[in-house]
Amino acid sequence: MSEHTSSDVIVIGAGHNGLVCAAYLAKAGLSVRVLEARDRIGGAALTEEFHPGFRNSVYSYSVSLLHPKVIADLRLEENGLEILERPAGSLSLLEDGHMQLTRDGEQTRREIARFSQRDAQRIDAFEDEIAVVAQALRSLATQAPPNFGGGWRDVLSLLKSGNQLRKLDSKHQIVLTELMTRSLGDQLDSWFEGEPLKGLLGFEGVIGNFADPYQAGTAYVLLHHAFGEVKGRAGAWGIAKGGMGAISDSIATVARQYGVQIETEAPVASIITENNIARGVVTEDGREFHARTIAANLHPQLLLTKLLDRDVLSDDQQRRIDAYRSHSATFRMNVALAELPRFTSLPEDEDFHFKGAIELCPSLGYMQNAYREARDQGWTRQPIVSMQVPSTQDDTLAPPGGHVASLFCQHFQRELPHNQSWDEVKEIAADAIIDAIDVHAPNFKASVVGRQIKSPLDIERDLRMVGGDIFHGTLHLDQFYAMRPIPGLADHRMPTKGVYLCGSGAHPGGGVSGLPGHNAAQVILRDR
Repeated sequence: MSEHTSSDVIVIGAGHNGLVCAAYLAKAGLSVRVLEARDRIGGAALTEEFHPGFRNSVYSYSVSLLHPKVIADLRLEENGLEILERPAGSLSLLEDGHMQLTRDGEQTRREIARFSQRDAQRIDAFEDEIAVVAQALRSLATQAPPNFGGGWRDVLSLLKSGNQLRKLDSKHQIVLTELMTRSLGDQLDSWFEGEPLKGLLGFEGVIGNFADPYQAGTAYVLLHHAFGEVKGRAGAWGIAKGGMGAISDSIATVARQYGVQIETEAPVASIITENNIARGVVTEDGREFHARTIAANLHPQLLLTKLLDRDVLSDDQQRRIDAYRSHSATFRMNVALAELPRFTSLPEDEDFHFKGAIELCPSLGYMQNAYREARDQGWTRQPIVSMQVPSTQDDTLAPPGGHVASLFCQHFQRELPHNQSWDEVKEIAADAIIDAIDVHAPNFKASVVGRQIKSPLDIERDLRMVGGDIFHGTLHLDQFYAMRPIPGLADHRMPTKGVYLCGSGAHPGGGVSGLPGHNAAQVILRDR
């Protein structure tokens, strides 16, 4: 089958970053076509009915990193997006009780003081330090990073980046250095003595991050998750009304208003090149679509070793992309509930905590044990879990009296020992996760009337995320900023002229921010 259609730009992949990139380019007057392999748009920002009458976000599940500039530029709130802030903060489930930290500073200090007076006195200073450094880095997130050895343009970009960080005073420059080099555990140990607090704060460093909490460099993830904001509140988290698919739907609505054509069930087989210059793409059913510019919202290993001829890479680049680490060890599950969980450490009539996150990560030691067990046996039987019950704020997700809960879990490696497959063991792993919650809420297991399971293998197959990595590649310092995805390809420009990376494998990395798509679009427009 052969079909020849021309446009200015082809975007491969209708995940949220691909849609953002397409919308910005079309807004600038370019003709844009988006080709999506699946039968639906949204990628990881997707809402589905997973049990009759019960709907929820399938993969990503929280809003914070979605950048205010993207929201404003694309008029997302005028086109269907409503973000509901989570007022309850986080409830940490402990062996003999709980710790609940809300957005109320006075309440937070009182709660921490139940475990350590010293920690209560230090928490504000700790959060202020993180906020100041995160604010400085936030300005770097909205621009393409420099390439090492990329000529004067990248030298100037590197100097500009350095000037942004030099605005930090000497104290916060030291803090930045510590966060970039220290382990998560060492950083928290230097501040606090109470294990419940360190466990709760440490959870931010384990989201999609398969690492020992005492591994050097892991403290940085505290900053990555502090980049975001909800309705002007830095570091706040929320939910999208209607699920995360509402984000993708609102971006797609705007993109179509600017003339973007979006086609689903159109997997791209290869990128057409001539003398190492992009000319278009061929879909798996043999159709050709012509364009001088290709923006790829997919895993960088797939782009550079499958869709493009890997010979366009130098030997060093081939070695580095082959060694690119992609394993977030994430397991996602949605459950349909007949009733809300009743936690034994809380009054039965209290439900405020459901308007926040409920975390099973009681200590750094618990985190270490989960990592070690998964490293040795493939997955942990004592999982780290973050639960949300968005139906307590959004009644469109469940029928009257029912609720949906999102369970985001670590650590579950993509590759299992002894030739096991996730298709064989994912139900067993799901049972272990439910049992872990049931210890703290004994009605939980019995209240589950349906569930949707996404193992690392499911995530990889569904979304073409190599290794089931929700970030399109591990967010460690050697795969961050000018090193992402590999040195020399950090500015979104790929080695084939006219091909750009616009997905989470590019700076600033994973999470539903829209920034890789935004930044790639700005580079493409500058190059035209």
